[in-house]
Amino acid sequence: MPKILRIINRFNLGGPTYNVAYLSKYLAPEFETLLVGGAKDETEDSSEFILKNLGLKPIIIPEMKREISLINDRIAYNKIKKIIREFKPDIVHTHASKAGTIGRLAAHACDVPVIVHTFHGHIFHSYFGKAKTSVFKSIERRLAKKSHAIIAISEKQKMELAVEHKICPAEKISVIPLGFDLSRFRENQAEKRKLFRDEYSISDNEVAIVIVGRLVPIKNHPMFLRGLKLALEKTKVPVRAFIVGDGEERANLETLASSLGFDFATEKKSGKKVLTFTSWIKDVDRVLAGSDFVCLTSWNEGTPVSLIEGQAAGKPIVTTRVGGVENVVSPGKTALLCETDDEKGFAELLTELIGDAEKRTAMGNAGWEEVSEKFHYTRLVSDMGNLYKRLLESGKTPF
Repeated sequence: MPKILRIINRFNLGGPTYNVAYLSKYLAPEFETLLVGGAKDETEDSSEFILKNLGLKPIIIPEMKREISLINDRIAYNKIKKIIREFKPDIVHTHASKAGTIGRLAAHACDVPVIVHTFHGHIFHSYFGKAKTSVFKSIERRLAKKSHAIIAISEKQKMELAVEHKICPAEKISVIPLGFDLSRFRENQAEKRKLFRDEYSISDNEVAIVIVGRLVPIKNHPMFLRGLKLALEKTKVPVRAFIVGDGEERANLETLASSLGFDFATEKKSGKKVLTFTSWIKDVDRVLAGSDFVCLTSWNEGTPVSLIEGQAAGKPIVTTRVGGVENVVSPGKTALLCETDDEKGFAELLTELIGDAEKRTAMGNAGWEEVSEKFHYTRLVSDMGNLYKRLLESGKTPF
């Protein structure tokens, strides 16, 4: 039975954690997997429940953190080398940037037969300045040469990696979209809708808008707040908006909300307000059931999980046209799209859906068809297993 050492930056709420969990669980019995991850970031909620529900017990390396640290990174590197020597994997598969750097260097140093890396997103634009971005690109190009396969999670991302950023040749990149257990977004929707709307005192005539994700600069929540403000000035329909998530930008976003005139509620300051910061809510299926449509305003995305889940729940989408978004939604059919710098255009799309219940219903009904098979975890497991088999059967590809 081939052995896989799977390494991820950290177990935070989001697509990468779900995907390493599903792959670790469901590639058995054909493959034996050992799962390794870094320490949880203090600004993020834990996703241990995802692993626990699947009966997974990963090895945690506390020194593998988001920040670059010569001391911690060296310790993490040595720990991974020790794990490799003891576990003797046939494949080391790394996920995301920090794990991809440390894990691939360790695997290469230990002569692991097959080294694979998945880009769950990338940091080649909208994260850092030109000089720092150039350094990261150079590092990724060198690491790609030490990899037998690179996995992109969308066709758009593959083109960005191969053509725009020239990380490696296109023939080295396999496209394997993310996969999830989407059934929970279809179950007991009426009951979940009532629970969410009762909890936040949402009336039947109020349109509930949600945006789900980390409160970090790349997610561009200021655009959501400013667009919402403009939309509310154009509509007479009562609206409730919910920012679901938390992170380093929380205080700045609350300050911006105040400056825009929002009298908002938080988990610490309750009340029926137009805008509510809910912090993290683990049963996001309840949130989506209670909402009327879902937004995303990111500057950059790999495969936006919140849009997959929103469509699975039968909700229309309003989003910026970035990264892998157009590989996830069907523009005009399940989603309305605008550019990242077009706050007025975003506000117009919000206003359009707020005022058109029939359009919301029609777009929402098309959502499940868009994602049900394309993003199910059984497809993910099958695609990944087939790739592993091809790599193992072909032998080592020259670096």
